[in-house]
Amino acid sequence: MEETKKIAEFFQCGYKIFKKGSEPNKLEDAYYKAFEEGKEKGFWPVILVIEETWTAENFIEGYYGDGYDREKLIQECGDNGKELLEESYNGYIEEYYDDEEELIGRDTYSGYLDFKEEEEEYDDEDDEDELNHFCSYLSYNDEDVLISDVLLLEVPVKNPWEIIAWFPFGGWNECPMPEDMIAICKYWYETYGAVPAVFTSDIIEFYAPDKIKGADSIETAKEHFAFCTDRVLQGTTTYTLAELADCIENSTVWYFWWD
Repeated sequence: MEETKKIAEFFQCGYKIFKKGSEPNKLEDAYYKAFEEGKEKGFWPVILVIEETWTAENFIEGYYGDGYDREKLIQECGDNGKELLEESYNGYIEEYYDDEEELIGRDTYSGYLDFKEEEEEYDDEDDEDELNHFCSYLSYNDEDVLISDVLLLEVPVKNPWEIIAWFPFGGWNECPMPEDMIAICKYWYETYGAVPAVFTSDIIEFYAPDKIKGADSIETAKEHFAFCTDRVLQGTTTYTLAELADCIENSTVWYFWWD
């Protein structure tokens, strides 16, 4: 708890601490309330899940050491988010697939749905076809409690894509570099109204209150795959964009995890 408070105070902004083991619905309700309040008070809320291995010292040094310049990163943000996603998508198709239709997989996903409907014990309530609640702070053994201490921060930035500069996430494996992630978040906010909302050491969840604003769900799924290939390769049953598209059409939460 003491280390959590030190980390919170490092950001020099408003915050609330939600203790490990407490009820997650209270945290989510507080986020949505802060989301509305921030429109008037000039901040964007962010949920930061505190890893048990973090101390204030190693967190600050690990993420903000070596002359890290938050303002410079924000100022250098480009308007090339869409182009970055297209480039990544085309590269993954060329590297991993014989053709794009294999990844889109409309027939594969349709066949999977037909199979499920034929199962005697098929239950619609067990079919998670949309995401409307944050989940990365839930305990693996008990989804009714927080897995660790969690901070709800009031980040004083004008634009939600600038949040990334406060949490310089990325740059390992296939996770985009922070500067690219800022450009992508800018594009996603301007296109869909989606904002980065929840951070762990390897997960980002976005809040998309307007869903995808009627956009082509396959095209949006392509962008999600380009941003995080595991959203399809480890986050779907059929490993297809069609399944992901079906999910995000009705979802207000976008979930990304990098292995």
